[in-house]
Amino acid sequence: MAECVTELERCYPPSWAQSWDAVGLAVGDPNMPVQHVLFAVDPVVEVVREAVDRGAQLLVTHHPLFLRGVHGVAETSAGGRVVATAIRGGLALFSAHTNADVACPGVSDALADALGLSVVEPLGGLSGGPSGDLPGDSPQPGNGGLGRVGDLAEAEPLRAFCARVAAALPATAGGVRTTGDPDRPVRRIAVCGGSGGELIAAAARAGADALVTADGRHHHVLDAVAAYDVALVDVAHWASEWPWLHSASARLRAGLAGRGRTVNTTVSGLVTDPWRWHAASSWPGEPDRDRADQDDRAEAGPAVTDAAGSNACGAQ
Repeated sequence: MAECVTELERCYPPSWAQSWDAVGLAVGDPNMPVQHVLFAVDPVVEVVREAVDRGAQLLVTHHPLFLRGVHGVAETSAGGRVVATAIRGGLALFSAHTNADVACPGVSDALADALGLSVVEPLGGLSGGPSGDLPGDSPQPGNGGLGRVGDLAEAEPLRAFCARVAAALPATAGGVRTTGDPDRPVRRIAVCGGSGGELIAAAARAGADALVTADGRHHHVLDAVAAYDVALVDVAHWASEWPWLHSASARLRAGLAGRGRTVNTTVSGLVTDPWRWHAASSWPGEPDRDRADQDDRAEAGPAVTDAAGSNACGAQ
């Protein structure tokens, strides 16, 4: 176990994590032997059970189990059930989160590779670490900051690119959505696994036609599309980070092989995106304005009048 942790922390140094983050070994004995490692995005109890059923001794997740202080791990809480299930199953839990986001190769490199981008380079986002270094700070070897930018082999319509994204990532209820004209050509693409909408300005500076990321928020997206000529392609948070699991497992195997050690690794097939179903809107492309006006009048109801026929404001 200790050698697995050492190798993972060599690839994803804990010092690169943000100050609010909680990375590293959360459950388990550093001295226990490890033969099988399962990789997953989220440390939920279903994934822990999967790891135990597969005979794994170590579960490596992208997201940490606890990001806030806790005062107990009773099985009456979700986190408590994860801890108890892991301990009963002889399973350790390790996470690499914001330190894996900025690592090179890291989460965004894996996303760029999945989308078929070439000549991939750092986007110029935050370089990580407890201080949240600003773009332009001296880079650290292996730390590419948040986000990557690269090129498609040739330009393609935005709608075709969105279909490419949907085909490259695991299916989720939310699928892929985008701002902008679906027929506009795109070639230079910025990516950020997880919540990276704040990188829209960096994407524009890098000459990107589109930014692929997750967790688009209404007001932020409105402001972004008004300020920058960059299409925001929004995908599920879980799906955007899932490609990294294969990269991380390969790096662990290669690093341990260099030490003369061998472990089996697998990637979880469980979908832990919390959204489970999506109903497409039945409205046409534009709202029916006549229908909306009728609905507004219906909701307003008749004017309230007194016995003399005046309304409640006193007007005749």
